[in-house]
Amino acid sequence: MDLWQSMVVFVVLAPGLVFAALGLLWMLGWAPSERTVAALTGGTFLASLVALACIVGRLAFTGLPSVTVTYGNWFAVYDYRFPLVLMADRLSLPFIGLTVTLAGLIGKFSATYLHRERGFLRFFLLLHLFAFGSLLAFAAGSFDLLVGGWEMVGITSVLLIAFFQHRPAPVENGLRVFAVYRACDIGLLVAVFAMHHWAGTASFAEGLPQLDGAESAAACLLLLLAAAGKAAQVPFSGWLPRAMEGPTPSSAIFYGAISIHAGAYLLLRVQPLLAQSKLAETIVILIGVVTAIHGTIVGRASADAKTSLAYASLTQVGVVFVEIGLGWKSIAIAHIVGHATVRTLQFLRAPSMLHDDHQLHSAIGSELSAAVNNPEDLLPERVQLWLYRWALDRGHLDTILDRFVVYPLVRLSKFFSRLDRLGLNEPLKQQEKIAQVMPTAAGRRSA
Repeated sequence: MDLWQSMVVFVVLAPGLVFAALGLLWMLGWAPSERTVAALTGGTFLASLVALACIVGRLAFTGLPSVTVTYGNWFAVYDYRFPLVLMADRLSLPFIGLTVTLAGLIGKFSATYLHRERGFLRFFLLLHLFAFGSLLAFAAGSFDLLVGGWEMVGITSVLLIAFFQHRPAPVENGLRVFAVYRACDIGLLVAVFAMHHWAGTASFAEGLPQLDGAESAAACLLLLLAAAGKAAQVPFSGWLPRAMEGPTPSSAIFYGAISIHAGAYLLLRVQPLLAQSKLAETIVILIGVVTAIHGTIVGRASADAKTSLAYASLTQVGVVFVEIGLGWKSIAIAHIVGHATVRTLQFLRAPSMLHDDHQLHSAIGSELSAAVNNPEDLLPERVQLWLYRWALDRGHLDTILDRFVVYPLVRLSKFFSRLDRLGLNEPLKQQEKIAQVMPTAAGRRSA
């Protein structure tokens, strides 16, 4: 392994190692001080940023397409192989750079924002685990490894939504988001299985070129299900306002920057497959257009700053989906980088912005008037009222998700739970019968 490959490994593994070290120390009964945790977080992401800058500089000066690190197979069974491959190329590097930069910024901001919060250490543990999962997903050289990072991002998202666990609402909303993630991630798992079945591998370099038209369309539609769920695209947008229950820093990096763009990265990674299927491209564009319209209308009726920013993110990600469906890969990447940066700063600025807005209203003695006319003023009053009611109910997507995703998964989980209890109780009943029979048999032999 040369120096550049070592740098790629360091960038990916550094947050995971910090998470493991802090978690182990916490389990052993030692909780580091806030200053120690903040300094360790800042040093980790600063060192990762320097290493990443060196990698980008080398690729720019040498013209190499990527830096690839191969560790062979984690395990292999017959024709199935789970390769351990990390890859920093021109697609993954912008996402890796966003993750390292914004995670370091969020860590610095949170050291003050969560000062003396009981869950201070828990937040930073989840922040490092999230960064490790994101970097693993973006730097993965195969879908097998991407799934691991994808699931880490999902579980940390749920745990940070339920961060204020002393209140029931964050926990309930975290579970609802978890149900949507689980339902949509089925598409990713089935797609990986299908790639192994059709191409013999899920490697980006080897597996994607081997799929034909029908196989490409099927794989793209399955991956689109996972991407739409992670990016809160219609019809899965109902979980996004519920995710605002978490701390503002986590909302910024998850739903303004990294997590909400993970679905777009997945589609960008399979862009060669999308190009082979007009059906998949059309559906991606359609979902993006519907989501952008939905986010615009509902966001205008949102009652709080974080929810309105979340729907603004939703609108922009919908536009990114349209760009991906049209094949505008470079434009989509530039859009993601710019949007993630601006939206993160808006989320972090939201509390101060509200404070400044209230002070301004107090100074002038009234509310500020609208600078321009709203487009909906051109519509009939009856249509305006209907749109307003529709927006207040967030497009009825909560009802749709509850009826067709959340409640069926809850019932299915309860069914499997009953099966588990039956499986545990059956051996106990057999042991009781044997215990009852054995004394009787022994008494007959003695007689």
